[in-house]
Amino acid sequence: MGRWEGKTVIGLTGNIATGKSLVRRMLEHLGAYTIDADGLAHQIMAPGAPAYKPVILTFGQWILDRDKRIDRSKLGAVAFSHPEALARLEALTHPIIGQAIDVLIRRARHKVIVVEAIKLFEGQLAGQMDAVWVVDASEEQQAQRLAKRGLSPAEALKRIRVQNPQAEKLARADVIINNNGAPEATWAQVRAAWSRIQGAAEEEAVQAQVQRVQVKPSTAAAGKMAISSLDIMRGMPRNAELIARLLYERTGRMLTRNEVLMAFGQKSYMLAMVNSTPVGLIGFLVENLITRVDEFIVTSRAPVPPVAAALIEAMERASRELQSEVGYVFLPNDENAETVQAFLQLGYEKTRLEEIKVPAWREAAREAQPAGTQIFAKKLREQRVFKPI
Repeated sequence: MGRWEGKTVIGLTGNIATGKSLVRRMLEHLGAYTIDADGLAHQIMAPGAPAYKPVILTFGQWILDRDKRIDRSKLGAVAFSHPEALARLEALTHPIIGQAIDVLIRRARHKVIVVEAIKLFEGQLAGQMDAVWVVDASEEQQAQRLAKRGLSPAEALKRIRVQNPQAEKLARADVIINNNGAPEATWAQVRAAWSRIQGAAEEEAVQAQVQRVQVKPSTAAAGKMAISSLDIMRGMPRNAELIARLLYERTGRMLTRNEVLMAFGQKSYMLAMVNSTPVGLIGFLVENLITRVDEFIVTSRAPVPPVAAALIEAMERASRELQSEVGYVFLPNDENAETVQAFLQLGYEKTRLEEIKVPAWREAAREAQPAGTQIFAKKLREQRVFKPI
């Protein structure tokens, strides 16, 4: 054990587009509390946050968009083109990020913490970790992934090669996860390494617990099953086929197992089961203290109110465990009235982007909101975890 007594803290790193976030999400599914240091960097540069004015004073007003937010693409174009500019940006942001990470680790109830940071070795973080994991991928794979993010081949290559050599990170790794293959192969490596961590088995057992929810007996509506209890469980790769089946009912598109596993790199799932039959699903992401829900399904054969209430409450419990401050739910504009009512009854309020007062929350909602959806919001804790981030 290192700096944080009673906790095993893993530093997760690797160069751009190697798949760090995929591995971090896999570890979260297994029971780790995870922190995205690079995501915190975005938050501390939001209007009103501590790095906002210093960054503008250093790089100029031209990096702002019309809403006075720092345009990360403009800032990145300068920082990734000039090593001196990147060093200056990091000198402004890294101390603040370090303070935020310390607060989150100390407040986390989990025994295993994962800190994802592309610059883990360039600052003081690496020396504070109990172990370092490095995610590796070929330059060809990196370039392909960056192309999917909209970068040109030349820009992708520039982003890859401006970073410190991947070989230097690999040489200092306690664990190396190769992410050149299918998600199934990556998952197998993560599971194997996880099994060797002190406290990991206990965390995973907690994640795997199935919660039985009693439902108030009522007369089943026409065409709906009568239920007296629901089992709520966290979606895991072993449930990939069940998740694919539920998503097919909603979208009409059957996902492959690999596609579902890739989705595990982006969000968490909670499943509602009746006698081993899936009847509902909620897909959500908790990132930097903000929860976003972008998938919500109750099957046509199940009554909406009890299934919806159980899924929403399970999602909120999981979000609070991850120290989430606020939840945003994105429902289709034509969502059925019963689903909308379920969220309203549990304290969610319909809102618009311009009505969200906290800049970091508004930015997160703006980035996450799918087209053709309405926003429902709920504050999940009275006091923010830390200010002004």
